[in-house]
Amino acid sequence: MQYPEQITEKAFSGFTWIHIINPDLQNMERFAENYNLNDYQLTDSLQPGHLPKFEYQEKYRFLILRALLPKVPERNNTVGQVSGKISFFYNAEKVITICRHHFAFMEKPFTEEMKSTEAFVIEIMSRIFQTYDAPLKQLSDKVDNIEKIIFLRNFSRISLEDLYFHKSKTRVIKKLLQISQSVLNQIKIENQHQTAFQDVKDQLFGLILGYEETMENSINLLNTYLSINSRKTNDVMKLLTIFSAFFLPLTFIVGVYGMNFKYMPELLWKNGYYCALSFMAIVCIAIFIWFRKRKIM
Repeated sequence: MQYPEQITEKAFSGFTWIHIINPDLQNMERFAENYNLNDYQLTDSLQPGHLPKFEYQEKYRFLILRALLPKVPERNNTVGQVSGKISFFYNAEKVITICRHHFAFMEKPFTEEMKSTEAFVIEIMSRIFQTYDAPLKQLSDKVDNIEKIIFLRNFSRISLEDLYFHKSKTRVIKKLLQISQSVLNQIKIENQHQTAFQDVKDQLFGLILGYEETMENSINLLNTYLSINSRKTNDVMKLLTIFSAFFLPLTFIVGVYGMNFKYMPELLWKNGYYCALSFMAIVCIAIFIWFRKRKIM
């Protein structure tokens, strides 16, 4: 059978692997007819943002998993933006994989002696979840760097928006891994492949724990940022309040003696100006002493 350019076929000792990259809908419909693929599952495999799932069919099994994309902009935080979907149609004789992105791990060589489609699918699963390792380290390192900036460097360099997107991206990836874990728990594997499959489950479980810890650290960091920012705002308000407490009585005194009444005896005092200034100074000193006793200053 002649395939379009985006479809490649490789024969192993016990089965055949057909890999389809960025499929064309018309070609996929003809492909589905040749291999009796379910139309609904084919539609699912072509939807860019479809979440992981697993289904049994009479002639094959259908699986969707998502691998993280190698280069994702900082502000992208949706499932479709941070990951790419890989769909599997497989039985004992054939494995069909469909994806829209070129993943490097799919192009790496596989063991020629691989005789089982289950072993082959498990190997791809392991490679898919390996794509989550580097982003986990990057997100964790970024949390540490932001924490150092908040506590040891210039607090104003931190953007609340950056903190939000960091937390949101970590949360999305963690949810994606949890859904993948639920999907893997639905798959039944032959006894000879149970050990390899359990290794993949353990790998996935470790990733979930890692992203959960990073997400908790992100939430704590965000709360710390808001707390420090609120404290700084309170310090400014406290300073303004202290200034107001000093100047309010002084303004009152100036206002009283600024009234234009004809009969105000203090206005005729020779030393009235100096008495008023002295009284203002005494008021300021009294307020200062009171603030110190109350430990406000």
